[in-house]
Amino acid sequence: MDQLSHESSCHHESGHGYLDHKDEYLRRLKRIEGQARGLQRMVDEEQYCIDILTQVSAMTKALESVALAMLEEHLSHCVVRAARAGGEEADTKIKEASEAIARLVRS
Repeated sequence: MDQLSHESSCHHESGHGYLDHKDEYLRRLKRIEGQARGLQRMVDEEQYCIDILTQVSAMTKALESVALAMLEEHLSHCVVRAARAGGEEADTKIKEASEAIARLVRS
């Protein structure tokens, strides 16, 4: 499956499934970006390692939260649509979702 048909199979009326919540995702990612800058500042200022690790943990949880929300969007839009269509597209979307879940579990 080429990239264009792969991408178009994950669109609905307003685009990718997550676009209905795009502003929320961007807000969360900007907050995570701020956390990353804060971590850099903490290291630069030679702050206590446990305090830095606490912030790393908070940032990791925030990223996991975004990833799980994005996965739920993918499952409820792209995978459901492909499953309804059946055939190779359904197999591909289910395989992609399984691989994404495996990557999240390993991380």
